[in-house]
Amino acid sequence: MDLRTGQRHGWEAVTLGDDDLSVTVLPGKGAEVTSLVHRASGTDVLFAAPWGLQPPGSPPREGSDGAPFLENYAGGWQELFPTAGDPCEYHGRSLPFHGEVATVPWRWRALDGGGLGLSVDCPISPLRLEREMRLGGGALRVDQTAVNLSDEAEEIVWGHHLVLGPPLVAAGARLLTPARTIVTIPELWEQTARLEPGQRSRWPMGRLRGGGEVDLSEIPGEEAGSHDDVYLTDLDGGWAEVVNDALDLRVRLDWDPQVFRWIISWQPYGGARAMPLAGAYALGVEPWVSGGDLAAAAAAGEAHVLEPHGRLSTTVTVTIGPADG
Repeated sequence: MDLRTGQRHGWEAVTLGDDDLSVTVLPGKGAEVTSLVHRASGTDVLFAAPWGLQPPGSPPREGSDGAPFLENYAGGWQELFPTAGDPCEYHGRSLPFHGEVATVPWRWRALDGGGLGLSVDCPISPLRLEREMRLGGGALRVDQTAVNLSDEAEEIVWGHHLVLGPPLVAAGARLLTPARTIVTIPELWEQTARLEPGQRSRWPMGRLRGGGEVDLSEIPGEEAGSHDDVYLTDLDGGWAEVVNDALDLRVRLDWDPQVFRWIISWQPYGGARAMPLAGAYALGVEPWVSGGDLAAAAAAGEAHVLEPHGRLSTTVTVTIGPADG
């Protein structure tokens, strides 16, 4: 296993690699995982936005509307903490869209025995997030700990904004998950949405706006011209897979379903028209604590509670290998 440093479009980049996988992290940009490459096939499985990553200090992208997460979003994999989703007010704190840590610099260090360690203190909330990344056996293991730095209990919503892209995501690929329930947002975000808003349906069949149903386990090509946010819950296990038989490639995520009880599946299948996401073709496979922001989750009793100076540790693993593996 080797660890190298370099630059990606002006950002410090740290790359961890072994014979099977190579993963590149941008510590200064929220410890974003900007690439995850399966070396045998040369495939980067993460979404790389066609508009590209902008250098530090670039003007915000059109349509980002003051949301730092969107100002230079270019795909990849981010962590959302201690909230996810819409901006919200919680205990007198104004928390931004997709949380506090996805756009700020993280500290990093090389781990003994190989691996990459990262950590960040939230700029608003009295919380810390720690991450250790290691490779082995065709898998990336991410061990994480949320830490309460205060003398009072704190509630959190935690999410992984992991978005996969071409060539893995393509017509004929499949999304497999043990979710039992599909939930769609109450109102349309774009008119290109193909799914009926405000529905609860049984996975994998979602109700279409124009009538009928669609099998959401079947990934369409860009010609679908659709753009939906799909929330999956009632999980019978903590995993999801995207399988592309044409590439003979499978990407599997594993996590603790007692921590991450929802899968948020962003599905811009050629129908993203509004800036700053116009032109995206991708598939989000995102384990989240709750289906909403921290204020909504706390009101519903769905947020995780960290006791004073308490810690919550969990692991997310990404395994990449043959489609029939």
